[in-house]
Amino acid sequence: MSEQFFKRLENELNIIRENNHFREVQGYPECKINLCANDYFQLRRDARVIEGAKIACEKYGTGSGASPLLSGFLPCHQSLLDQLLNWKHKTHGMLFNSGFMANQAVLKHLPGKNDIVLADKLIHHSIAQALLQGTARFKRYHHLDLEHLRELLETHHKEYETVFVVTESIFSMDGDYPDLKKLVALKQDYPFILILDEAHGTGVFGETGGGLAEAMQVQNQVDILIGTLGKSLASMGAYVLTDSSTIIDFLVNRAGEFIYSTFLSPAQVGSAETALKILQAAQEERRYLQEISRSFRKILKINGWEEILYPSPIIPLIIGDPVKTIELRNNLLQHGIMVGAIRPPTVQPQTSRLRISLHTGIKLQTLEMLGELLAPWIKS
Repeated sequence: MSEQFFKRLENELNIIRENNHFREVQGYPECKINLCANDYFQLRRDARVIEGAKIACEKYGTGSGASPLLSGFLPCHQSLLDQLLNWKHKTHGMLFNSGFMANQAVLKHLPGKNDIVLADKLIHHSIAQALLQGTARFKRYHHLDLEHLRELLETHHKEYETVFVVTESIFSMDGDYPDLKKLVALKQDYPFILILDEAHGTGVFGETGGGLAEAMQVQNQVDILIGTLGKSLASMGAYVLTDSSTIIDFLVNRAGEFIYSTFLSPAQVGSAETALKILQAAQEERRYLQEISRSFRKILKINGWEEILYPSPIIPLIIGDPVKTIELRNNLLQHGIMVGAIRPPTVQPQTSRLRISLHTGIKLQTLEMLGELLAPWIKS
């Protein structure tokens, strides 16, 4: 292979190293306290969920064997999809192999060249990348700033055939969220198609765990709902739900992310459907998760956090310096506590952070101890 090729790659990697943004895949030791994952209800190791995977695997085999338009769409896939539609109160939907692929399919293929997409500034990389690859124009509104969104709608809503607005419910790196009631109210003055990514809201919010849209009673105003099976649902894969058969038919016929990939394995589907049923009845666990999320914000004494009505289990500690971020992460590892060390380009420059992800298996006493470990840094 060309020497110039390797030299170019090494030069770029050296720049990443110099900025302290170099990342590598590594197997972390088994920690006593894992506050790094998105398994908010600790269902990955739940015996019922594991049994659901076993039953599906024994009935349908270890893999789907094909892409969904050949023979890969099995009865277990239809059963899971039906359960998701009932849960989220939508009439049509489809499954994908990952949340990244679902976001790519929706944002790359549905908006056309005469359309505009207005997206929250801190949308997930999978959405931003899809918009760059698509034909529609897009603009970002300030994070959670619905007045800025209104200004953009006022300016552009008559200039394009269709306006799309896309946001996450719970933002994956900040743990905050939009006021969905105010957001959907903008539809009265500026008709648009609302795309909501409920990856981190599903299971955590709503009476049945349907997500932030359920908690804020706006599910019927969400035009396209995207979610993952890999977080609260303790499996892998994703879904796109809507009340429009036309949208689903279009994606089935145009989205290569769906058409050309061997489909989800039965074990993933069986575990997700079992977890879904558990989550629907997990009102007590949801209350506990929100309670400890609120309590930990109070322990950290970060202004305003204790006032959040629906506290999420994602808690960022902004450090800024990527080197100090890694040092603090490693210090906590020595105490048997694993948290995420997040650096650019995943987050904005100068916002490197510890990402603490709570779950129902954590006790308040443990969070108080973690607060004591973090107190010196917070005070400084």
